[in-house]
Amino acid sequence: MEPESELEEDSELDQRQLSLTIACIVQRLRGSQLHSELEREARTSLHKTEVRLESLKEDLKEFLRKSGWEKKLQNAVYRELNVLPELGHACTPVEHMKEGLMYIRRAQINWEKRVLKSLNSMCTEMSIPLAKKRSADEQKELLHKWNEMGTDEPDLSRFRPVYAPKDFLEVLINLRNPNYDGGDPTGLNGSWGLINVPLKVKDLTALRNLYTELGLNYEQLGIDDSMQISPEPFEIEYIRLGQKVLSKKDSAAAQQYVRQGCPTTLRADMWALILNVNNQLADSLYYEQLKSNVIQHDLLVDNLIYKDVKLTASNDDYYFVFEDYLYQVLLCFSRDALVLDHFNYSSASPPKSYIKGKVALEDYAVVYPPNGVVPFHGFAMYVAPLCFLYHEPSKLYQVFREMYVRFFFRLHNISSHSSGIVSLCLVFETLVQTYLPQLFYHLREIGAQPLRISFKWMVRAFSGYLATDQLLFLWDRILGYNSLEILAVLAAAVFAYRAENLMEATSLAAAEAILADLSTLQVMPLLQLFLFATSN
Repeated sequence: MEPESELEEDSELDQRQLSLTIACIVQRLRGSQLHSELEREARTSLHKTEVRLESLKEDLKEFLRKSGWEKKLQNAVYRELNVLPELGHACTPVEHMKEGLMYIRRAQINWEKRVLKSLNSMCTEMSIPLAKKRSADEQKELLHKWNEMGTDEPDLSRFRPVYAPKDFLEVLINLRNPNYDGGDPTGLNGSWGLINVPLKVKDLTALRNLYTELGLNYEQLGIDDSMQISPEPFEIEYIRLGQKVLSKKDSAAAQQYVRQGCPTTLRADMWALILNVNNQLADSLYYEQLKSNVIQHDLLVDNLIYKDVKLTASNDDYYFVFEDYLYQVLLCFSRDALVLDHFNYSSASPPKSYIKGKVALEDYAVVYPPNGVVPFHGFAMYVAPLCFLYHEPSKLYQVFREMYVRFFFRLHNISSHSSGIVSLCLVFETLVQTYLPQLFYHLREIGAQPLRISFKWMVRAFSGYLATDQLLFLWDRILGYNSLEILAVLAAAVFAYRAENLMEATSLAAAEAILADLSTLQVMPLLQLFLFATSN
C-alpha cells in the first residue's frame, strides 16, 4: 500500500472514531439535567432583545456563551471524555466494549456469582430478607437519629463482610489466559510475582513520561516543605494561580492544575470543578430523595455498611469523628440508581435478585442493591478522606459518587484497563522485580511476596494507611492525571524506602510489621525519588 493511501486510511479511521465519540457523548448528555436546563435557557433567551430571528443560531450561541452555559457544557463534555471507554467499531458487541478479553470477562462473571452467592447465603442463614419496608415507628426513629446513627446501631455480631481484599487477591492470583503460553516450561525466565497474565503495562520510562509534572525540576506542593529552600513564594503564587483557575470554572484547567498538588484552602472547590459537581438545588433534592428511600426501606446491605464503618473508620484516629457522615453517604449511595450508569463502561455487571416466588424469571429480576455495588471490607474508606473537605452532606455525597464511578470501582473489578487492579498489581510487581531484584527475591524466599503486603494499600487507594494530608496530595495526582497507576508506583516506592529493613526480615509477619505503619511517610518525595532518581 502506498504511504499516502495509508495516511488517508488512518485519517478516515480517526474521523470515524471522532464521529463515534461525538455521537456517544451527545447521546449521553441528551437525557441529562444539563440538557433540559440548556433547552429551558434557550427558550427563555428567545424573548431577549439581543436575540434576532434572522440570526437566531448565532445569537443563541453568543447568549449562552456570555451567560456561562457554554462553559458548563464544555465541562460536561470533558467529564464524559474522562469516563468514556475507548470506542471500537460501531458493530462491536457491548460486552467487548466493556472488556475486550474473554478470559477476564469470564473471571469477572465468576467473581460476581461468588459475591452474590455469599450475600444470598448470609440472607438464608440469618433468615432475613434482602429488603423490607420499615414500619412507621422504625421510619420515625431512624429519621430522628439520622445525624447520630453511630450511637445506636443494630446488633452486628452475626454479620460478616461479603469479602475482604485478601479474598479478591486470591482470585487475581489464579487468573490465567488459557490461550497464552509463556514459552518457558522451566519457569526460570518468567515472573517471580503472583500475577501471571500477559497484559501490557507501563514500565518506568513510560511512567516518567506520564507523570512529567512530578519531575525533580518541577515545584510541588507536598514536597517543598521538606526542602531547606523556603516554599513560601511558590505557594503564594500557586494559590493565586489556583484562584484564577477556579474563577474561570474550567474543569480541564483545574485538572491540569492539581498535577502539582492543590492548596488545602482550594482543594474542595478544585476537586468539585474537576469532577463537574455543581451541587445545585436539583442535586440537593435528589439527595433528600435518596435519604427518604433509606428511611422507608431496610436493606441487608445496610448492616454490611454499619459493620464496615465499625471495623474501619470508627477505629481510625483520623476518621472516627466522621462516623455519622459515613453512614449517611453510604446508605444513600446504596439506593442510588444513577450509579448503575458506570456499568456501561465497567467490566462488571450489577448483581440481580428475584422477587419472592419468581426465581429465574428474568422479568422479575431486580438489581440488588439498587446501585449495583455490594460493599466489601474497607469500602467506607473511599468516603472517609472526603469528609475533611466537604461538610455539606449533599455535596460530600456527589463528590464521592463521582470519585467512585470514575476511579474507585476499578479497584475491585477484574479488567484489563490500565487503571484496573490487575494492571496495578502487574505494574507494582514489575517495578519491584526490575529495580529491587534482590529484595523481591529475598521476600519471595521467606514467603512474603510483596503483593500480599501492598495489595490492601492499592485496593483502598492508600486510604487509612497514609496520614490524611499525604493521602489528599496523592489523590490530587489521581484526579490530575485521571489515572490510578500512581498507586502502584507509590507502593513500589514504599518498598524501596524500607528495603534495608526488609532485607533483614525472616518471615511474612516480620515484613508486615516493618510496613505496618505508613502514617509518617511523605508521599511526594517518595514518588519523585522512585520515579526520577531510580536508574534504569
